[in-house]
Amino acid sequence: MVKDKDSVLVICAHADDHIFGPGGTIAKYAKEGKKVYTIIFSYGEGSHPWFQRTYTIKARVKEAREVDKFIGGSGIIFLGIEENKVIEQFKSKKMYPKLKKLMLQYSPDRIFTHAIDDPHPDHRAVNKCVVETLDRMKYECEVYMFDVWTIFNFKKRDYVKIVVDISGTFKTKIKALRMFQSQGFALFSLMWSIYWRAWISGLGIHVKYAEEFYKIR
Repeated sequence: MVKDKDSVLVICAHADDHIFGPGGTIAKYAKEGKKVYTIIFSYGEGSHPWFQRTYTIKARVKEAREVDKFIGGSGIIFLGIEENKVIEQFKSKKMYPKLKKLMLQYSPDRIFTHAIDDPHPDHRAVNKCVVETLDRMKYECEVYMFDVWTIFNFKKRDYVKIVVDISGTFKTKIKALRMFQSQGFALFSLMWSIYWRAWISGLGIHVKYAEEFYKIR
């Protein structure tokens, strides 16, 4: 399987995870001319239980596509798996062939996905599905984990860590996050951690802002 050295694939659970996690890195790669594709497992329809499911899905898909254009992404695919049923529906809806087809189509040289120790069960489940798919395909490329809800990284201390300088794209990341207007509460509750984590990560490599990833492949 021939990989495209300029192709990057981000695989996450919900429509805003790829910005909360590697958003600055995605924007940086796009500026460098790389093609960044995003696969999102769930529509995140459970984020607004008081609205009709169809309305929430349309709102989140629209936001995600607008954000993708804003940061220079090359496209977003939703798998349509329900929240809290990732492992179950990945099997029952026979998502392995679809994910395999997309990976072969994009031929990524580098993949970013959720951390194995993220507190959110859907995030951990996506990690499991991605790793198992790569194993079944025997697809070899660099695979990195990113954090969304994780505060401490004790379980990842044995993995190689890379730190990406996002000083030039941090403002783009923040603007992109604010474009997810349907996620007002989540944005408010997590925004402090975005600034804190980027600043702390930057200190380690003597830059203003950075993002950290852990290599698992």
